[in-house]
Amino acid sequence: MAVVAPIHYRVEAADLHGHRYAVELRIAKPAAEQTVSLPVWIPGSYLVREFARHLNGLTAWQGDAACALRQIDKCSWRVDCDPRQPLVLRYEVYAFDASVRTAWLDAERGFFNGTSLLLRVHGQDGDAHQLTVPAPKAAPHWQLATAMKPRRVDARGFGDYVARNYDELVDHPIELGAFWSGSFEACGVPHRFVVAGAPASFDGARLLRDAQTVCETAIRFWHPEGAPPHDHYVFMLNAVEDAYGGLEHRASTALICKRADLPRIGAPDSAVAAGEGYVTLLGLISHEYFHTWNVKRLKPAEFAPYDYTRENPTELLWFFEGFTSYYDDLLLRRAGLIDDVAYCKLLTKTANQVLQAPGRRVQSVAQASFDAWLRYYRPDENTPNSTISYYTKGALVALCLDLTLRGEGRATLDEVMRALWRRCQGGPLREDDVAAVLAELGGRSYAPELAAWVHGTDELPLERLLTAQGVQVLQDPAPLAQALGLRVAEQAGITVKVVLDGGPAAAAGLAAGDEWLGLEVPDPAPRGARPARKGAAASASASASAWRLRRLDELPLFAGPQRQVTALVAREQHLLRLPLTLPTPTTTWRLAPRPPTDSAAPSWPGA
Repeated sequence: MAVVAPIHYRVEAADLHGHRYAVELRIAKPAAEQTVSLPVWIPGSYLVREFARHLNGLTAWQGDAACALRQIDKCSWRVDCDPRQPLVLRYEVYAFDASVRTAWLDAERGFFNGTSLLLRVHGQDGDAHQLTVPAPKAAPHWQLATAMKPRRVDARGFGDYVARNYDELVDHPIELGAFWSGSFEACGVPHRFVVAGAPASFDGARLLRDAQTVCETAIRFWHPEGAPPHDHYVFMLNAVEDAYGGLEHRASTALICKRADLPRIGAPDSAVAAGEGYVTLLGLISHEYFHTWNVKRLKPAEFAPYDYTRENPTELLWFFEGFTSYYDDLLLRRAGLIDDVAYCKLLTKTANQVLQAPGRRVQSVAQASFDAWLRYYRPDENTPNSTISYYTKGALVALCLDLTLRGEGRATLDEVMRALWRRCQGGPLREDDVAAVLAELGGRSYAPELAAWVHGTDELPLERLLTAQGVQVLQDPAPLAQALGLRVAEQAGITVKVVLDGGPAAAAGLAAGDEWLGLEVPDPAPRGARPARKGAAASASASASAWRLRRLDELPLFAGPQRQVTALVAREQHLLRLPLTLPTPTTTWRLAPRPPTDSAAPSWPGA
């Protein structure tokens, strides 16, 4: 093993059953007081995760002599050493988080992000770095996949990799295991797709074909006549029983999905016919691949450079995550992988998620972006009432801007995105850049829209804009839980999870954590009985029937025509009787394309 970089890491899958990586870091020319630190967060996931809590047994050596080592904060250490000699640090990292954000190791599979394992050498993080990953003796059948530049590797991918600096080093996750692997080219760029946990029914050829279509559509979106900024790309997908998510990197992405969402041999050719889960997976692939441009290169100015020791807040996640969320499904439609009906169904879900969240009237999407470090990754029972998702609301802001531009006939959001790429040279971006390009291409200032839709809590003009594009905005009966202003779990009875502000459940006094046991319904008045005077108290002898509720959809069965009932709930071992006014029927949105016989249908969303 030849060391060619001044900073060299060796990562060994040392204890598969104990879930521990052994790491050795060699610094060729250390400072006399050399500081090293482990990041507290990973770019793309905006939460301080304290990765150092999994680092153990850190020691420092020069030759056979131990060096004095002291911890100076929660994630940093300082070593007193001789700057004329190489410094070697050794430590272990516990890795048993199956998410895409950290690290995992067991007898079946390994995975790690550099932010979880690789200490940053202060003062030298801009220098060349080398990573060596030897083949684990306990797993002779394993392979290694990464987008990092190889220097000298074997046929299975184990060996030496190099990076120009620390940022590049930790932006290339590593997948280890006996995974399925396939490849394709998109617009001349080689792509590799590896899948861990795939069952025998998995149709790899289908996944490669559809992923290729997604990638080619995205490349042509950004570069109608040019080449993309990456010369290779790797998808790393972990298929599990029940999970969903992805994390973008400059030349790769780490994905996780339900095993049942993978394409199956013998499934219908249409992605829609193959199942909603597969369409969801394609949307995830599209989303993370779009990030190759929008957040990995075009990025908030606050991220240039990243500060790995603390939060890096920005008000622009509505643009980088929200606009990416707008285009992920839209590009599936343009690629021909889904039709207008399926696209409208996906857009319906996004619209209803925003319209049914009282928090949209409380917090702007710009503030939600800034508060991502506090709120988005720490949801609780009050989250829908106090904040809004910069993914979903941001996607609808993108939709409204796109349809406004198209309606005015001067430009499209596609052109805005490409102009921003040119203006910012694929680098740091500020909101002023967005406003300037909108004004330049749209022929007027869009400051009022940005103020109302991004920095305000005004309702978005969705219905007007969609209708103008030929999309039908239909009203369907809302689910009972939504009409009541509740979100519940029904695994064993009815447990209240969320009470939405302004709904009947909130007015009745229901609270998150309540167990809704039953219903008390006034008995019908005898025929011929005189109605009580308005405002008169109900008779103490008025009779009522009590019913046990096991599922929320039993409520109409027992309540019948009555609107004034009593909810019987248990809270902290107390039994409560809460007067509840049942809601009048409410509706939820359903979007549908204009009938194909209508020759006046506009080109959006197909182009």
